[in-house]
Parts: sequence; C-alpha cells; structure tokens
Amino acid sequence: MNTTQIIQELQFKAVRSSGAGGQHVNKVSTKIELTYDLQNSTAVTDKEKERLLLKLSNRLTKENVLLLQCDDSRSQHKNKDLAIKRFLELIKSALVVPKKRKKTKPSRSAIEKRLNSKKKSALKKVNRKRPSLE
Repeated sequence: MNTTQIIQELQFKAVRSSGAGGQHVNKVSTKIELTYDLQNSTAVTDKEKERLLLKLSNRLTKENVLLLQCDDSRSQHKNKDLAIKRFLELIKSALVVPKKRKKTKPSRSAIEKRLNSKKKSALKKVNRKRPSLE
C-alpha cells in the first residue's frame, strides 16, 4: 500500500456544516466530504482490494466508494487533515491480517490439578451428608 498514491486518489468536497454556530456556519463551507473510489484505485493491489471490500463492506456505497465526513473543526484545512488521518487509520486497520490461532492442549500437571480439585470438592460434598445407619 502506497499512502502518498492513495492520498492523491482521494477527492474532497467542502460543504456547509450543520448544527449550531450562527452566521459562521451559514456563510462558510468548513465540512469536508472525502470520497475514495476503491474499485478503480491503482494504489492498492487486487488482494488488498478484496480485503478492503470485505472489511469495509458496511461503509461502502453500491459503487464501492468510501465516504467520510469531518466537521469537527471550524477550519476547512483542519477538517481535511482530520479526514485524511481517519481514512488512513481505517485503511491500515482493515488491511491488518489477524494471526492464525494455534491449537494447544493443557499440560499434564494442569490436568492433574483440575482432577484433584474436583475430587476434593466431591469429597467435601459427600462429607456433608448424614451418615447412613448400617
């Protein structure tokens, strides 16, 4: 994965933010909408595309375009930087391949300890009973 090439493929759109803020919100387009066309990207390999499509399937549109929005700051430049950081973190986390689990079995001493504790608790419960009158 080449991050500089991916960043070059990103498209940005400045939109007016919603919510409170008075005149500033009504006049200035500070919200950033980041779009990334995963299907037509040349920055990631086919195998990486498969993994990203699988991991980010709930965040992609029907055309396999990833949309991110950022309106945390009042500055358009800060919002753009934040959106890029979030995007790169999202891509990196989606590309991480989890380690395969190795099957292990308990050691002999662990098995013996478990069986001994079971015997102790069973004896404890047997000793609670009334003695039989035989």
